[in-house]
Amino acid sequence: MNLSFFDQFMSPHLMGIPLTLLSLLLPTLLLPAPNNRWVTNRLSTLQLWLLNTITKQLMTPLNKKAHKWALILTSLMTMLLAINLLGLLPYTFTPTTQLSMNMALAFPLWLATLLTGLRNQPSISIGHLLPEGTPTPLIPALILIETTSLLIRPLALGVRLTANLTAGHLLIQLISTAVMALLPIMPVMSTLTAMILFLLTILEIAVAMIQAYVFVLLLTLYLQENI
Repeated sequence: MNLSFFDQFMSPHLMGIPLTLLSLLLPTLLLPAPNNRWVTNRLSTLQLWLLNTITKQLMTPLNKKAHKWALILTSLMTMLLAINLLGLLPYTFTPTTQLSMNMALAFPLWLATLLTGLRNQPSISIGHLLPEGTPTPLIPALILIETTSLLIRPLALGVRLTANLTAGHLLIQLISTAVMALLPIMPVMSTLTAMILFLLTILEIAVAMIQAYVFVLLLTLYLQENI
């Protein structure tokens, strides 16, 4: 059976049933559930500190009206962090390498920020399409450009996350294949390549965390424009 490098991005199936939803829910089972004890264990304390830090980092640039989005944005970032990091383990599937899933996350949230702005401050939201002081002959062209840039935001969100994770997984698979191919004939070169693979894995861990943060951070910026 011939396999390509892109087979790792195919959605897993069991008896014809897609397991993508299961791969989205399983990472949440690894998070420790809160308890009613006065003194919690170290893992729960670390989790609480991390969630508080993420929430504070995301909500600091926003005004008080946008703080009602804290729960959904923090939950989204926690889910993306767990999925991206667990996807680097062997024999796992990373749902965020699927453009359809990333667009399903990006488009509704972007649309919610846009509709929030149109409901709360319609004049300011529509005014973003035309910078102040624009010469009259350039008004139609600028409106088209700003409208295009506004509508392309969810696509940019989804493609950015998909492309970065897909490229990283492909590089890891290519270099690991080279390590195994060079091992019988050139052990020294295989060892050096394995060291590069180790450094690349560390880089991909950082990329997985950064991309989750950038995805949610851009959503907060879009929200800030409309609140």
